[in-house]
Amino acid sequence: MSEYVIDEVRESAEIESRFGELMQACRALRPLNVEEEDSIMRAYQMARKAHSGARRRSGEPYILHPISVALIAVNEVGLGPVAVVSALLHDVVEDTDITLDELRMIFGERVAAIVDGLTKIDDVMLIQQSESKQAENYRKILLSMCNDAYVIFLKLCDRLHNMRTLDAMPDTKRLAIASETSYLYIPLAHRLGLYNIKTELEELVMRYTNPEKYAEISAKIAATAGTEQQLKECLTAPMRRMLDEAQFRYTIKTRVKSVYSCWKKMENKHVAFDEIFDLYAMRIILEGVEPENEKEECFKVYALISEKFPTNPNRFRDWISHPKNNGYESLQTTVMTPIGRWVEIQIRTERMDVIAEKGMAAHFLYKEMHPDEPTESNPMEEWLQQIRTQLETNEKSALDFVEEFKETLYTKEIYLFTPQGKTIILPSHSTVLDFAYAIHTDLGHRCIGAKVNARPVAIDKRLHTGDQVQVLTSRTISPDESWIDKCRTSRAKEAIKDFLRTKKKASVDEGKKRLEQYFSHLGIKDTSQNLGQLKRYFYQKSEIDLYYDIATGKITEKNVAECFGKARPEPRLLFLDQYKDLFADGGIGKRDKENVVENHQPFLLDKEYAHLPTETAPCCKPVPGDNVVGIVEGGRIMVHRNNCHVAMDEMATHENHIVRAKWRAGENLTMLTGISLTAIDRKRMLQDIARLISEEMELNIRAITLEASEGVGRGIIMLYVNNVEHLNSLIEKLKTIDGVEDVRRI
Repeated sequence: MSEYVIDEVRESAEIESRFGELMQACRALRPLNVEEEDSIMRAYQMARKAHSGARRRSGEPYILHPISVALIAVNEVGLGPVAVVSALLHDVVEDTDITLDELRMIFGERVAAIVDGLTKIDDVMLIQQSESKQAENYRKILLSMCNDAYVIFLKLCDRLHNMRTLDAMPDTKRLAIASETSYLYIPLAHRLGLYNIKTELEELVMRYTNPEKYAEISAKIAATAGTEQQLKECLTAPMRRMLDEAQFRYTIKTRVKSVYSCWKKMENKHVAFDEIFDLYAMRIILEGVEPENEKEECFKVYALISEKFPTNPNRFRDWISHPKNNGYESLQTTVMTPIGRWVEIQIRTERMDVIAEKGMAAHFLYKEMHPDEPTESNPMEEWLQQIRTQLETNEKSALDFVEEFKETLYTKEIYLFTPQGKTIILPSHSTVLDFAYAIHTDLGHRCIGAKVNARPVAIDKRLHTGDQVQVLTSRTISPDESWIDKCRTSRAKEAIKDFLRTKKKASVDEGKKRLEQYFSHLGIKDTSQNLGQLKRYFYQKSEIDLYYDIATGKITEKNVAECFGKARPEPRLLFLDQYKDLFADGGIGKRDKENVVENHQPFLLDKEYAHLPTETAPCCKPVPGDNVVGIVEGGRIMVHRNNCHVAMDEMATHENHIVRAKWRAGENLTMLTGISLTAIDRKRMLQDIARLISEEMELNIRAITLEASEGVGRGIIMLYVNNVEHLNSLIEKLKTIDGVEDVRRI
């Protein structure tokens, strides 16, 4: 990125030009009255004066940021003057001497409330409520959103502009902001139906968290440019002739699938880039159709298309009869073109297209602009009311609060029935445990399984729409920590955690008593500093967990002694001392042992963390050459790949846990990793795979699991590699084996 050159004359002209563009966009949206024009002008003047002299990290004048946010609000969401004023002022309370009371007095209560909802909380509140600054900020934004949807609209606009200008940030800050975006803002944009904003945010997150794959797929899409032109000639032209002959009024738009969407489909569907059916899409938007005739007219167009082009019956979707939960309506079909390419075609009306582009925001904004006009129920208002109801209690921690909210964003619903016929609605992928806790907490605590459609199943059995569920219980059963991973809903997880917390609290006194005895025997002072050392040593999140493990014998006096360096040496035979190198560490010789010590810390860390031990994360298994990031966990650094979903969730909620990490150069490391493999089952398949890995690539295999069913074999291979290039080379060579259909890193 080139260095920014400050030129105040040029910058002043650019600021005025950008504001002029904003005013033009506002007037194009709808005519402004004198009061609205005056309010926007006063907000601009106040913001420009307040941010005078302030610059973004890129070097640009700070005022360009709120102007850009306001432009996004108008052009990409369709927000009006109140949102523009709020966007221009959204950072003045946080970053300048202007107060909310001043905003309230000059611009009114609503603008002040929106700006307050967008303003980050201060450190005093953080210390009192949570160790996670981000989680508390999310909580404030979500609660403010329930009072005025403009808060989340503007927060999405703010986040989009920040993501567009992320290059100027340090690498750890880029990862933190990208992770926050993936954690909450992309799901919110999805739920609100702001498709364009969601798509761009997904692209930008992938660009910063998975740059190699982003570049690879971008190049493949760019290479299809000639095909796209061919498609326009063989599909668009005949489509226009057909619609003109039928006397439809219409607009045709085309698009190429985004890089992120391609990658997601390749990962989820286990397909190659060339197998993506909907890389190209055409949208036919019918104009001037009355609401009562929309479905009929769309199906007429579908009939014409299916007569002209072969369609894929498995790819037809009727979202008009059954709209998605974000309001999306459209007919979708996939046709085979004369050049042998599948193309997805969406058929919708102008009204449907507005909803598809703006989602629930379209309903909300229509009501905002026509407050006196009677309308049908507003999906967004109904959703916000549901959120208000769900979040009435603030007793949960900030993270639990946000997790419960996130559950409402992406999740589809399933409809289940009790033996008495009562309907229970749960998120998809819910289990028997979720069902039991949805009925009553005590029923969940005593659940040992269920009869689903009269068949007995385990507590972690996934349920599906239409299932009738009879919960089976036992008075001798009670929850344990493994139950948390066997349920889907936050209600069930929180009930289990509450039970375990209560159980642990009952053991606190016994744990304290034992620890006092241990300290007394070992001559260690019973101080808060020593207690903190114990928590860090055993990676305990709270004193309750520490006392519980002591009370139950998981942590013994010997373990406490080891923590403080007071453990007694193990008895040994003195005459064997001269041979100890042969026996230490399971027979590792002195030279090999030195290599192990060097490999124990294969990462370079920020200076303040260099003394902490490191581990490679088991969730993503990084190998040398991967872009990595460190996450502080207790007294150690867990090193993840940048795009690991576990690391991204942690960075999204605990930015202060992020540590800059990179591989030490020039070290010969061997790391455990894994690949998944799908192949057509045949004789000697496993033999060919093992020979390639062990003999040709000279790699050590730790474990292979391979299972064949209906002629298809699927498996996972765990093996040791030196670096990511080594691993990628192996994957490419495995793909050349006869019958191997798909190989990917896990």
